[in-house]
Amino acid sequence: MKKGSLLIVEDNPAERMAIEAAFEKIGVKENIYSVDDGDEAVAFMKREGKYADSNKFVFPTFLLTNLKMPRVNGFELLVFLKRSSFTIIPAIIFTASTDPDDIKHAFLLGANAYHVKPPNLEGLCQKLQRIYEYWTDVQLPHIDERGHLLPTDGAGKLSEKLRHPVFSTS
Repeated sequence: MKKGSLLIVEDNPAERMAIEAAFEKIGVKENIYSVDDGDEAVAFMKREGKYADSNKFVFPTFLLTNLKMPRVNGFELLVFLKRSSFTIIPAIIFTASTDPDDIKHAFLLGANAYHVKPPNLEGLCQKLQRIYEYWTDVQLPHIDERGHLLPTDGAGKLSEKLRHPVFSTS
C-alpha cells in the first residue's frame, strides 16, 4: 500500500481517538495528523503557528473532516479549501450526519466524498481502510511541501487544449 499523509479534522476527542486507533489497527501509523476543528485545519494547511515546520508536519495527501464543529465547521473548511491554492487537496467528509441537505451542500461546496461514520470499531476500521487505500492510490497533481501546485509542461498535450476551450459555456 502506497503511503500518504492524512489530516483528521474532528472536534470530538473520543471520535478522534477512535479514528486514530482504527488507522493504527489497519497498519497506518505514519503521517497522520489530527486537529480539533476547521480553524486549526486552516492553520495547518497555511503552515501557521505551531504548524509552520513542514519537516514535522507533512502536507496532507488528503483530509478527513467532520461537518459539525465549533469555530470553523466542515462546510466552512470546504469553502476555504476550494477558494484557495489548496483546492486540489481531496476533502473527504466523515460525519455522523445522514441528512440529505448536508450531503448535497458538502458536494456543492467541493467535497470529494461523503462517508457516514460506522457505529463500531470493526466497521470504522473497514471503512477507513477503504478510504485510505483509495485516496493513496489515485493520481493527484504534484504539490510542494507547502501544498502549492507544481508547474507541469502541458505543451502539445490534451491538457494544453483545455487552456483554450473549444466549447463556450454561454
